[in-house]
Amino acid sequence: MMFWRSVVGKLAVTILLLVSFVLFILTILLLEFFENFHIEEAEKDMLQTAMKISVMAEQYQDRDLITDTTERVKDPSSRIVIYFPDGGVWVSGSNDEHLGLMSENWIVENADKSELLGEERKIKKQVKLPDQDMGAFLVGTITNDKKTAVFIYQSLGTMDQTKHETTKIILLAAGIAIVLTTIFAFFLSTRITSPLIKMREAAFDLTRGEFNTKVPILTHDEIGELAMAFNRMGRQLKFHINALRQEKEQLSSILSSMADGVVTLSRNGNMIVTNPPAEHFFEDWFYEYNYPQDESRQKWPNELNDVLQEVVQGEKEVLREISLQGRSWVMIMTPLYDQSYVRGAVAVIRDMTEERRLDKLRKDFIANVSHELRTPISMLQGYSEAIVDDIAETKEEKNELAQIIYEESMRLSRLVNELLDLARMEAGHIQLNKVQVDVEDYMDRISRKFKGVAEDNQITLKLNKDISNKMAVFDVDRIEQVLTNLIDNAIRHTYEGGYVVVDVTYHGDILEVSVKDSGSGIPEEDLPFVFERFYKADKSRARKNNAKGTGLGLSIANNIVKAHDGTITVKSKVNQGTTFTFKIPVDHLEED
Repeated sequence: MMFWRSVVGKLAVTILLLVSFVLFILTILLLEFFENFHIEEAEKDMLQTAMKISVMAEQYQDRDLITDTTERVKDPSSRIVIYFPDGGVWVSGSNDEHLGLMSENWIVENADKSELLGEERKIKKQVKLPDQDMGAFLVGTITNDKKTAVFIYQSLGTMDQTKHETTKIILLAAGIAIVLTTIFAFFLSTRITSPLIKMREAAFDLTRGEFNTKVPILTHDEIGELAMAFNRMGRQLKFHINALRQEKEQLSSILSSMADGVVTLSRNGNMIVTNPPAEHFFEDWFYEYNYPQDESRQKWPNELNDVLQEVVQGEKEVLREISLQGRSWVMIMTPLYDQSYVRGAVAVIRDMTEERRLDKLRKDFIANVSHELRTPISMLQGYSEAIVDDIAETKEEKNELAQIIYEESMRLSRLVNELLDLARMEAGHIQLNKVQVDVEDYMDRISRKFKGVAEDNQITLKLNKDISNKMAVFDVDRIEQVLTNLIDNAIRHTYEGGYVVVDVTYHGDILEVSVKDSGSGIPEEDLPFVFERFYKADKSRARKNNAKGTGLGLSIANNIVKAHDGTITVKSKVNQGTTFTFKIPVDHLEED
């Protein structure tokens, strides 16, 4: 079945049909020609023989001589009848069995001399043999004196036999021609289609991405030029495919490296291209709206379909703000054109959570600073007015008011200084004065500094040391500021009878200090914010004695540790305690 549908089969069959048709027409014409040719030649020979006999019969009077000579010159397959002037009839013999059955009476009846008396004095006609389906051909002539007539009969079977032999020869020649044509057709079609088959195989290789395939150029005709064009096409296709692949990889790299989510959409809402931030956004979206785990996750969400329709129909940019899973997103969608037709849209999705948080922190910072400054300023103003108005009559009362004013001014000064320090640190202007220090003596001094405060608050302060390197290099004052803040917070937020443990580990180039207390702890949702400015644990960690702070200590400690290229972390459980741990890389020197 495949053969008849191939070019080889079609070309071969076309050639065979064309040649067969030509040979068929030629055979018919040749058979017709040779049939008429044989009849005409037979007529001519028989007529010449009849005329010779008639001339001989006219010149000689000897009947025996005439009949004897006639027997010698006649064709053995024919039969001759001679009408003599005296009315006698002589009929020759014949080796044709069909003519042998002819009786003299039939011959006399069918040999009519009156037909010979025309201008040509001869006849040619076909007669039917007696008691047979086969006919005979009759030729007759008459002498000039019109006294003697000669008739020659020849069976049509003899002509049919000659015709049959001729037909066999013609058909044999036609058969040989058909065979040769078939061989030639397959040879020619194969030679023509062989390069085409190779081109087809090369085309299949191209569809599989094998662009290095080349078609051999076997000829320099049109097919050879086609092979050259095909190879040129393959090179151009490889070049353009590589260019497209590079463009696609470049676009994919750009989209993957973008911090903003990008998604391209068709008009019907199919998401064609997405990058990782966009996929993260849609994961949260599908989780929020309980989308099933199937192909619907590749469709634009129905809740946002109005945005897509507004872009496609209005052909304008649309901006939407979306809140999802506690995060703020801004989506900008613009139309995609195919010439003048809007074929879809592209959406850029940006996570604005951090920007919103920074805006909120800036607003909270202003509010917190205002709040922190308002209290000491109000107290300074109030107690100053009391002194000016002589409300305090005795010296002791005046000293008490002055003492309050002094403490509030110190508190105000401390707040301003901490704000300035924090601003310098966050601006990167912190300068470290690193010196060599004995770590063990340094930690013992700080522990003794808080020993009295801990005892006054009925809290156990313990120092654990695991130190293998005695000396270290770091900023002594800054690290003391960190330790002071952490230990003071631990003592102030620990109930009576509790404990504060300071663990110091110094091996290699890392100094690790942990401050652990048994205080009220910090709720889990507040842990990410403990190192932010003005964070206070009042709402979650019960303080005793109404101890107050500025809320900047941990933020300053965080910046100091980072300035030392270190890290600070916190772990806490409500009503179980809190542990602050910082690690800083330090240089250490051995004692001489």
